[in-house]
Amino acid sequence: MKLEYEYAVIRFVPRVEREEFVNVGVLLYCKRKRFAGIKWHVDKMRCESFTSDFEEDVLIAYLESLSNICDGNGKGGKLAELEQPERVRWITANRSTWIQCSPVHVGLCIDPAETLQQLFERLVL
Repeated sequence: MKLEYEYAVIRFVPRVEREEFVNVGVLLYCKRKRFAGIKWHVDKMRCESFTSDFEEDVLIAYLESLSNICDGNGKGGKLAELEQPERVRWITANRSTWIQCSPVHVGLCIDPAETLQQLFERLVL
């Protein structure tokens, strides 16, 4: 039985005014399975090609924070205490900052974790 899921691509946007970005992660949410997960990877060379003042450690800390919030991990602070759908909505909310999410897309899957891995490989790696 196929299940509906939502996903968004997490983007590094070094200069918001130029609207250029590098895909650095994917968030997938499947309500029926109560699954929410983020996979991310920072390609330092790609990110540096967009800006000379790239700080890899800052980006990694931010992505780790998003992962902790998504997972409901205590390291995610007060946001991690929200219910799972609220955490996902907070992460995917529109922002005009250097970390943004794409619009939310929907699809059908059998295994949300496997689908997250496939999206990650296709859209980020």
